[in-house]
Amino acid sequence: MTTASIRRGYHVIKTILHFGLDDLIPRHKKPWYFSMLRNGLFWIRNKHKNKSPAERLKLAMQDLGPVYIKLGQMLSTRRDLLDDEWAYQLAMLQDRVPPFDSALARQAIEAELGAPISTYFDDFDDTPLASASISQVHTATLKSNGKDVVLKVLRPNVEQQILADLQLMIQTANILETLLGDGNRLRPAEVIEDYRTTILGELNLKLEALNAIKLRNNFIDSNSLYVPFVYEEHSYKRLMVMERIYGIPVSDTEALRAQGTNFKLLAERGVELFFTQVFRDNFFHADMHPGNIFISREHPDDPFYIGLDCGIMGTLTEVDKRYLAENFLAFFNRDYHRIAQLYIESGWVSEHTDIIAFEQAVKVVCEPMFNKPLDEISFGHVLLELFKTARHFDIVVQPQLVLLEKTLLYIEGLGRQLYPQLDLWQTAKPFLENWMSEQVGPKALFNKVKSNAPFWADKLPEFPELIYDNLKLGRKLLGTQQQMLDKYLKYQHKSHKSNYLLITSAVLLICGTILFTQNATLWLAYTCIASGCLFWAIGWRSMPKNRKF
Repeated sequence: MTTASIRRGYHVIKTILHFGLDDLIPRHKKPWYFSMLRNGLFWIRNKHKNKSPAERLKLAMQDLGPVYIKLGQMLSTRRDLLDDEWAYQLAMLQDRVPPFDSALARQAIEAELGAPISTYFDDFDDTPLASASISQVHTATLKSNGKDVVLKVLRPNVEQQILADLQLMIQTANILETLLGDGNRLRPAEVIEDYRTTILGELNLKLEALNAIKLRNNFIDSNSLYVPFVYEEHSYKRLMVMERIYGIPVSDTEALRAQGTNFKLLAERGVELFFTQVFRDNFFHADMHPGNIFISREHPDDPFYIGLDCGIMGTLTEVDKRYLAENFLAFFNRDYHRIAQLYIESGWVSEHTDIIAFEQAVKVVCEPMFNKPLDEISFGHVLLELFKTARHFDIVVQPQLVLLEKTLLYIEGLGRQLYPQLDLWQTAKPFLENWMSEQVGPKALFNKVKSNAPFWADKLPEFPELIYDNLKLGRKLLGTQQQMLDKYLKYQHKSHKSNYLLITSAVLLICGTILFTQNATLWLAYTCIASGCLFWAIGWRSMPKNRKF
């Protein structure tokens, strides 16, 4: 362990004690040495006893820096694990990080390019356009075509800092797993592993570039979403170059209103975008917070979204997609029994769950929502409440479903912010019903056959040879089978013959013995015994010696 790791570990422990987070562990599960460490080694008291545990956790994560802030933001979406107060407090965490020295930014960019910045770019601006916990963005002009671009570069040594923090998180999570036991609801080791996968993906800007290219291609002819062009030839693991956009931040409603933006159309397109990404493409932007979304300045009466930051993308299995769509439809049809069945069939809750009890719990959650107008019903909160209810039935929430829930909440929040009267059901129902019709029935069968047609067309020329080879093999197998049958019948014939002789021998020997013991005619007794011995000898000789056929 390095000196830096020891210092970081000490700072984390100090922060935990300073905000009294060790008090969150139940007293009966707290090891005896905890008090000794607090009182004898660190001499640190809880200085925030007047604050709630949830608020203390938020303040501690804020103090520990960007990696912990991002963890808190992720945890705020895990309503299946956290109560409302905890989720609310963590959702207030803000990723505010001052920019790092532009000289270091230049150095990092040139290291990735393998050449001076002036080789490929003009007008490089040393003042960053934006700064975040993992990366920083600078503007420039591309020499090859004169277009404005942005250069996104990772912070110096950010990988080492994140890996060190992750190592501490993993160790802490393992300790908590031991202290809390197997029955605990929080599952800290699982949460940290999900977070580890997510944040390590954000450290690879080449992967983000490929994600952006794929998302752009999915919506290349769309009038709803525009993804800036990525210059793949200038994109590396620690550097990404992409087209600069000049849209309006989606959170700047005053500017959008000033240009006459059609808010109703914009809100409806946001919902359509979500369902298209999830159900049509199975590739959705999972970090669509307001800082990553802009609105076009062109044609405010026909506005479109501009999506940035594709570091976190989500996918669902085909099974999860279908169950999710059926869940939405069952909810609006008030078919609570079907919702309970879907949760069990999908494996989200145990197959041993009492389906009647679960159905009643779902009904208690969902039924009050129908007292509201349809335009006030939130899909995201429906999912959230169902996950919270299923939490009491040992639900297993997969990471991709958490990303989906977070994305849906973001989209709905934006939609309602832009157009409070947004009717999500009216917008989403036709899409869901059309998608379900494509998954079931003749149309679905035709589509599957159509999608597999290239494979079968490629294999078709091989069919005659395959048929001939299989017929030849079948003939050979039939010949072998016939030989085995002949051997078996021959064996059976010999076996029957020898069995008959041995049985006759036994009968004669028994009769001869009885006659001899009863002082009957001796010559008859001797004749029976002699005949029995003769039949036994013949039968034994005729018995098959090789039984392997």
